Amino acid sequence: MSDHKVLFEITEAHLNTGLRGFPVGTVRTSRVDPLEGVSYVGYPIEDLAYLDPEAVVYLLFHKDLPTDAQLAEFKADLAARSKVDPHVLEMLGRLPREGHPMEWLIAGLVLLGMTGKVGDWREDALNLVARTPTLIANVFRLRSGWGDPIESRPELGLVENMVHQMGVPGADPDRLRQLLRVFYVLHMDHGGGNLSTFTGKAVASAHTDVYASIAAAMAGLYGPLHGRANQECLNFVRSVGSTDPVVIEQFCRDTLARGGKIYGFGHAVLRAEDPRAKIQYELGQKLYPDDPLFQTALAMRTVAVKVLKENPKVSNPYPNVDAVSGTLLNASGLTDSDYYTVLFGFSRIAGICAQIVDERTVFRGGRGVPIYRCKYLAENQEPRRLEK
Repeated sequence: MSDHKVLFEITEAHLNTGLRGFPVGTVRTSRVDPLEGVSYVGYPIEDLAYLDPEAVVYLLFHKDLPTDAQLAEFKADLAARSKVDPHVLEMLGRLPREGHPMEWLIAGLVLLGMTGKVGDWREDALNLVARTPTLIANVFRLRSGWGDPIESRPELGLVENMVHQMGVPGADPDRLRQLLRVFYVLHMDHGGGNLSTFTGKAVASAHTDVYASIAAAMAGLYGPLHGRANQECLNFVRSVGSTDPVVIEQFCRDTLARGGKIYGFGHAVLRAEDPRAKIQYELGQKLYPDDPLFQTALAMRTVAVKVLKENPKVSNPYPNVDAVSGTLLNASGLTDSDYYTVLFGFSRIAGICAQIVDERTVFRGGRGVPIYRCKYLAENQEPRRLEK
């Protein structure tokens, strides 16, 4: 008799449900608890949000936070890895402006792979993390027509160098740096089974290189049901058109009455307010307290929860990570919401890379997870023959 624990009993009702809730493996980088929210390698996200982003990247790859000496060495190592082949930016600048920023990101990842992969999982993963700031900055800069690429200064740090190379017109670079440092950490990882992470790991299981695997992951993130949620939340906040709680409450009630959705509230796993949302509300009150859209989003934190709680079918009426993130990005001067998923991708690339390294080099005693090969049952396919 097998001594393996039965984790899940599969019935016919589970078929064609997108693998929702199916345990298929283990993950060492992060965990999502219904009440406590996201933690990275055991550390609650609240403890990590204001650390150096490089320290959190180190945590995901090494499974422990670095000492001061280790962090300094890791930052120097990432800086040394950061040089992007000039052909990448040259080719990136030739892409059609009509292409979505996520399409530019996916193309750029493939270009990075063409010009820089070495064929070692860990080395390629760290190289990609180090080179992503330059790629992301120039997706913004070249597609938006802000000017020629700005010379990289990797010694500034991952996020700081990206902000430097973006050169966002009219933005306060200091506040933008503060916002994006926290944004990067909060969005870096989210368990093992979200679509983009699972896709990246599944493609890598065919021994496809890290760059192409991450490009596939970003194609999953590009979908409107996955990575564009903060964009939709911002559009919803914009549509409210008031900071008055009475007006906001009526707007929410009218939206629900006509079958609409209050964006940014609820979560597939969480059953309490997402700690990442709490962190961003507090950061917004520090950086952009007078921004009208932020004031609307802040009022909705109370009003929308009140309205949603009245519906007994709503299992989680509380804000999630997307409730205010788009509003803060807009307040920072990044007003084109088409780019928000690119920033989400910037963060998530580090977490997915760390998970790919684990699946390829650590699990099963270092042999790695075998190629993903889930089973599909044939439906309505009785044997047939062509008549002669």
